[in-house]
Parts: sequence; structure tokens; C-alpha cells
Amino acid sequence: MSQQGQETKKILVSPEQLDKRIVELGEQITAAYQGRKLIMVGVLNGAFIFAADLCRVIDIEVEIDFIRVASYGASTESSGSIRLLMEPKLDMTGKDVLIVEDIVDTGTTMAWLQEHFNQSGARSVKICSLIDKLERRAVSISVDYVGFTLDQGFLVGYGLDCAERFRNLPGIYSLDS
Repeated sequence: MSQQGQETKKILVSPEQLDKRIVELGEQITAAYQGRKLIMVGVLNGAFIFAADLCRVIDIEVEIDFIRVASYGASTESSGSIRLLMEPKLDMTGKDVLIVEDIVDTGTTMAWLQEHFNQSGARSVKICSLIDKLERRAVSISVDYVGFTLDQGFLVGYGLDCAERFRNLPGIYSLDS
């Protein structure tokens, strides 16, 4: 990567496009989970902005919790090994779990999380990801609710980061060095 601050950012998804798509996802999730006990589990740190906006447009009762796992560190490449850093506090037994993630690329973390929640006694485990980046998929995983499918570059903004930088950008950008 180039020197800090020298990266070029190209906007791929505007704040307005994000808002519109998140409302659509909220409507889909509301319809799918009517009359069920839903727990949204946001994956920290990247999904916190998306999870906050998404939960406000879901029009059913929902419990919200977070999990923290690590597979990237300060690198732009996944290490392939998953470390659980923080477990959710809510009991998942018999409930429907919706994992909310910022980006699914290799699929390794999502496959691990699905198995983790299935072993926790969840009734069902589905995935909602802001970005589905199919070009890098290494593990067969299905994303149930997709905000955007993007395959270009290293993505930052709206919670997505590069070594903890750029999370605060209001849209989604491709980062080039």
C-alpha cells in the first residue's frame, strides 16, 4: 500500500444508494421473520454502521447483539484462520439468528460463524451482508440477503476499513494505491 493518505478512492456506492438498498433489505427481512424470534448479530468492527441502519428499518421485534472475530488484522488479505474475540451475550437457543456482516469475500468467516451459531442451538442461521464479493469466494457459502455485489478492488467506507482507516466514509469506495 502507498504511504498513508496517498490512496486514491473511487466511489462505487453513494450514501443515497446505501439508504435505498438498506430500506429494501429491511422490508425483506421484516416479511421473512414475521411472528418469529429474531436475533441480529452484527460482526464487529466492520458491520456496526450497517447493523445500526438496518435494525432501524426492520419493522418487527428484534434483539441485537454483536460478535467479534478476527481473520484480517492489519492486512488487506484474510489469514484464513478465525479467532473468536468476543462472544454474543444473548442466548441463541431456539431463535432465528441473522448474521449481519459488512462484506463476504472468501466466505471463511461466514462459514465458521454459521457453524458456531448452529452449534449454539439456533433455530436457523442466515446471513445478511452489505457487500457480497464473489470474485474471492474460497468456501461455498450462500448469502441470504445481499446489499450489493461488488467485485472491484479493495473496498472501504461505511464501516469497511483498511487497517482501521476509512470506516467513517459515507459511501463505499474502491481503494487504489
